[in-house]
Amino acid sequence: MAKPKKSLTAVERRAEELDTIAAVLPIERRDELAELLTDQDVETLRHLVNQGMGDNTLRALTSDLAYLEAWGMAATGHALVWPAPEALLLKFVAHHLWDPQHREIDPDHGMPDDVDENLRRQGFLRSVGPHAPSTVRRRLANWSTLTKWRGLDGAFASPALKSAIRLAIRAAPRQRLRKSAKAVTGDVLTKLLATCATDSLRDLRDRAILMVAFASGGRRRSEIAGLRREQLTVEPPIEVADGPPLPSLAIHLGRTKTSNGDQDDVVYLTGRPVEALNTWVAAGKIESGSVFRAIGRWGTVSRRAIDPQSINAILKQRAEMAGLDAGEFSAHGLRSGYLTEAANRGIPLPEAMEQSRHRSVQQASSYYNNATRRSGRAARLL
Repeated sequence: MAKPKKSLTAVERRAEELDTIAAVLPIERRDELAELLTDQDVETLRHLVNQGMGDNTLRALTSDLAYLEAWGMAATGHALVWPAPEALLLKFVAHHLWDPQHREIDPDHGMPDDVDENLRRQGFLRSVGPHAPSTVRRRLANWSTLTKWRGLDGAFASPALKSAIRLAIRAAPRQRLRKSAKAVTGDVLTKLLATCATDSLRDLRDRAILMVAFASGGRRRSEIAGLRREQLTVEPPIEVADGPPLPSLAIHLGRTKTSNGDQDDVVYLTGRPVEALNTWVAAGKIESGSVFRAIGRWGTVSRRAIDPQSINAILKQRAEMAGLDAGEFSAHGLRSGYLTEAANRGIPLPEAMEQSRHRSVQQASSYYNNATRRSGRAARLL
């Protein structure tokens, strides 16, 4: 006689449902999210996965949704109300954009201490002080998007909310910082690669990660972490005048942050990065699937793809090993560093953008111009 199927609790059911979309939307804190998110939250995420939304966008939406639910519970004592009333949106702005100087004389200004402690205990708050305006705007935008996907209208365009954000930013100005304080230019990359000098699996993998991420145009960490063998195509060798032909490889990017799956964006690797990648693939015995994988304590190569955040951790670890200040570098430094190095070597911006796949000339030129302006004639009039 078959045993009766054990009924699942609501939290266990949500955890199972989150597992069903984990292939498209990797979730590290599944059990925590299962307790935090509501049934309708999970259903909304499943719907977005089925709509073919980009992985990075889904990760950002899930992260912000989890934060909003945690903040709502801490601030009001219950789950978020959909659609959120204007008063709740204004409370969110008041809790996240505030003036540190005013808080010194008015302890009720800004996020209440009990809300702050609750969010820190759950790991949602780490930094001290008001949030960056860009973070608040992004979370409000994703809150609005999730509201629309539920078929509801919100008060996100209300004049009162816009005015509150504008006044709060003016009262608590924050300097806009680069995602990476320093660019990983050619000289920095050489120091990082020098720490990957052995034939250990970890050194071979990290060397390939650094070289491929930089040489392919400064790829985003999510693109490197998600790279698969099926995206790689061997190209005819490149003939050079004073030496043997250089190996060449094409990377088919597919869907990225600034493109969609219908576009076949391709970037190319030539020479040493190809050799480093081939050496890692052979050593890791990677015949298909994810290229860059986790390595276990005993040197076992996992079948699981490395996490995007691990790319950042690897770069910082290598920077520390090279005697650099790890706090000054992040994975985004590879992206800005590629364009900075291209400028230093006199490569025209349009040619560099063909490899970096930047869509915005303004954004790409901000890295490019910082390098050329410092050494250009305009800075040496005297």
